[in-house]
Amino acid sequence: MASANKKTVVLGASDNPERYSNMAINKLRAHGHDVVAIGKRKSFVADVPVQLEATAVPDVDTVTVYLNPNNQKSYYDYILSLHPKRIIFNPGAENPELEELAGANHIKTQEACTLVLLGTGQY
Repeated sequence: MASANKKTVVLGASDNPERYSNMAINKLRAHGHDVVAIGKRKSFVADVPVQLEATAVPDVDTVTVYLNPNNQKSYYDYILSLHPKRIIFNPGAENPELEELAGANHIKTQEACTLVLLGTGQY
């Protein structure tokens, strides 16, 4: 069922197993995708270290966002610098301003739930 590896940056990662970002990291890994996790606290989710710093990542397919729009602002330049193929805005993370910036930089955007996309084979 695993599709081709789509390197994914999870923005707003949490080591709390009840958070959707945590569930998404686990499901992305289970589907064979490489994951870079960025959050507020250094920790691990499965085999993925949660980093505090937004570091350069080559060949990013997807940035999946679990931050509210106000907390996304400081990451705009970082997200655009990754040149991902798409940005997924998970429920609660919808952001017309960043969607517009992404479109101007030829980056597809999607308002969707990463967990649902993975579960239905649409990732």
